[in-house]
Amino acid sequence: MRKSKSTNLVVLYLLWALAGIPVAAQTKPVPNPQLASKQLNERVESLLKKMTLDEKLGQLSQYSAGYAAGPGASNKHWDELVERGQIGAMCNIVGSEAANHYQRIAVEKSRLHIPLLFGLDVIHGHRTIFPVPLALAASWDPKAIELVARTGAVEARADGINWVFSPLVDIARDPRWGRIVETEGEDPYLGSALARAWVKGYQQDDLSKPDSVAANVKTYAAYGAPIAGRDYNAADMSEITLRQVYLEPYRAAVEAGAASLMSSFNSINGIPASADPFTLTQVLRKEWGFDGFVEADWGAVSELVNHSIGDEPTVARKALEAGLDADMEDGLYSTAIAPQVRSGRIPVSVVDEAVRRVLRVKFALGLFDQPYAPPASLYEATQQRRALSRQVADETLVLLKNSPVSGIGKLLPLDAKGKTIALIGPLADNQLEMLGAWSVSGDPNNVITLRTALQQRLGDHLLYAEGCGLLSGEDENVLKRVRFLGPPVTPPEHEPIPDDDAAITDAVAIAKRADVAILALGEPANWMEGEASSRVELGFTGSQEQLLEAVVATGKPVIVVILAARPFQLKWAAMHVPAIVEAWSPGIEAGNAVADVLFGDVNPSGKLPASFPRAVGQEPLYYAQLPTGRPANGDLSRMPASGGEKFVTRYMDEENSALFPFGWGLSYTTFMFSQPTVSRAEVPLRELLSSRKTPVITVGVDITNTGSVMGAEVVQLYIRNTGASVEQPVRELKGFARVTLAAGETKHVEFPLGFDELSFYNAQVQRTVEPTTYKIWVGGDSLATAETSLKVVE
Repeated sequence: MRKSKSTNLVVLYLLWALAGIPVAAQTKPVPNPQLASKQLNERVESLLKKMTLDEKLGQLSQYSAGYAAGPGASNKHWDELVERGQIGAMCNIVGSEAANHYQRIAVEKSRLHIPLLFGLDVIHGHRTIFPVPLALAASWDPKAIELVARTGAVEARADGINWVFSPLVDIARDPRWGRIVETEGEDPYLGSALARAWVKGYQQDDLSKPDSVAANVKTYAAYGAPIAGRDYNAADMSEITLRQVYLEPYRAAVEAGAASLMSSFNSINGIPASADPFTLTQVLRKEWGFDGFVEADWGAVSELVNHSIGDEPTVARKALEAGLDADMEDGLYSTAIAPQVRSGRIPVSVVDEAVRRVLRVKFALGLFDQPYAPPASLYEATQQRRALSRQVADETLVLLKNSPVSGIGKLLPLDAKGKTIALIGPLADNQLEMLGAWSVSGDPNNVITLRTALQQRLGDHLLYAEGCGLLSGEDENVLKRVRFLGPPVTPPEHEPIPDDDAAITDAVAIAKRADVAILALGEPANWMEGEASSRVELGFTGSQEQLLEAVVATGKPVIVVILAARPFQLKWAAMHVPAIVEAWSPGIEAGNAVADVLFGDVNPSGKLPASFPRAVGQEPLYYAQLPTGRPANGDLSRMPASGGEKFVTRYMDEENSALFPFGWGLSYTTFMFSQPTVSRAEVPLRELLSSRKTPVITVGVDITNTGSVMGAEVVQLYIRNTGASVEQPVRELKGFARVTLAAGETKHVEFPLGFDELSFYNAQVQRTVEPTTYKIWVGGDSLATAETSLKVVE
């Protein structure tokens, strides 16, 4: 069995000249060691004094000159606008030749020679496509995410892109929302750690490096909490929840030096986020000290009219004055702001401050000194790039279930010697869907499918059947013509409608000829995941559930590989299938990564970043629930009609718990945790309050690999504040570490705890610590049972 990839990734980091960057509060406008803040601001002020109002507003205007990424794509005379200084940034321009065309006009023909920013959605790699962000979060490995961001930055910069619309760091607790695929899941502590990693990987703590890009952290704020999981819908929550849960990853990204943020489409407690002075100015700038710029998401300024807060001139003014510095695509800043400045309705100082923020990032990127991208060479999915994508993907796969089969034992790792394997399912040989949502510049032709990977290993011992389509009937034909962010494929005349019943019959016949059946099932990532892709059902699409049940009915041992980047409702599969692997959307090395885990070349180490429900009616479902006066502590598998307790917080027809909880993930070995210890049992309150950046205790635990093979475990630490003035969650993640152990090996792991980990927001919405007792658990998931405690005393 191949050893855990954590060590290998460190070696790859060294090859890529990556070094760990300590987390520190932002102390300069943007992270650029080559330019002192004073020098940078002097250059900004000198340029700002020379600018006309129209040129200033040009710096606040961004347009898409490439493909459309939203409604109402514009069609303007780009060369003329750039030459007049009326565009500050362009998006969806891919390729150094195209980018340099516009950059030369800006630098050589415009009056003030101000270079352009070129932005693009580089979400999980640029040309080399890695697993989607939710899958990357399942690695619980910040170093792996830095590697993904670093690779994306290098490739993007070679394509003329100096600004990436990534990462999306919203907390997502409802998988009905399609953009959960772009998030790091449900937990603010994990999300914050990974947000820092994304920013570090993109920016290298030095934007002036020729292979750094400016991160654009999105979509600020609370976009991941839409009511009913419906994209673009309102978010409604207390300020305590907003700060303690949903804003935390943004704060971490700002502290890591993020150059820019993107505002969101939703409203928060009745105020549209793109015109909210509380989040955009009070929190972001006054409290966090953010000195980069904030841009709108696609058309978000003009869409403020639909929020009923005013006509176009009014919403443009409200957005700008609230702290939204730049407009994307709708052109409202370029048309509606100038008349209001000239009339005195908007102070020119408001415009100047927004322009300063944009120019500061351009100077920090070194664009005034080196504006052009080098000539691009043809991209090739080299073995080195494939190795990077594969090793990261190996860490993201989660073994959800691996129960013994009578007469066989555990199905995984799969011993295929002398066996015939049936591979069945619409995602077994689908290159496009393996790339995942928002794989903007990815090429499906670079993808290794599961069928290809298994064919290389098994040869004639592999049987294959598609089984059914991803969707049913005519919908499947429509799906085959859809291309993400591209023109649809023209359908052939007299296109036959797929017959799923016949395909399932063929698949059953194939399964009966095999010793083991592997089913590759999920949903169409490029159609039903990502933006504008909310669902009311969380199961396999089309006829895939019928296919699964028909193959299971053959009596053959079944392994299900789930290729879907959101938590699914898997209750039937969990009851009837012995082995289940969550593989998400794994990227260009999809087939090889899945095969690595299936055959035991890699011991799975992924852990769920989001809870998997028993039923859709549980959503939003997450482990860090607030307590209730009538907790359900008994056996909830017994329904009230069968003698189960009724008058507690529970459902009448289902258990409360997740089917697969946050942090869950099995291994081919087993681990044992010792009783955790604390370095001291009591901590004075005054010490915590006076040492806000210094840990005051450590929690230690021994972990032992009690199995027969090497494996990696993610050690997780959870706390509960049992005596706060404001009720706190029943558990909260406050530490984690990936640990690789040889068979029989024991390692000691320590977690520091201080103000950051123990604090919360009180009724006055102030972050504080109070005298209390904390329960502390350490283990391999959010159900950890090894327990200790800590007291905070007066």
